[in-house]
Amino acid sequence: MPRSVKKGPYIDPKLSKKIDTMNQSGDKKVVKTWSRRSTIIPEMIGHTFAVHNGRKFIPVYVTENMIGHKLGEFSPTRTFKGHGAAHTEKATALKR
Repeated sequence: MPRSVKKGPYIDPKLSKKIDTMNQSGDKKVVKTWSRRSTIIPEMIGHTFAVHNGRKFIPVYVTENMIGHKLGEFSPTRTFKGHGAAHTEKATALKR
């Protein structure tokens, strides 16, 4: 559910401060963040964020299409291994 327009988007204060200083100085270094809940705003375009997924940091390069989404949406926390092992060689050998 989206946040109320009246309240505005949530951006972690520390992250916002880092973005402002990078935009003023013209730096394009990777910003490491644990704030998956921060909303992507237009000032973030062109920057790369290392977003924590619970185990490691996933690099996320922000483009125009990502505005309004959360940083955590682009750093998956779970890996899908597939449903069962019905189609592997080992499983088909057991059926014979």
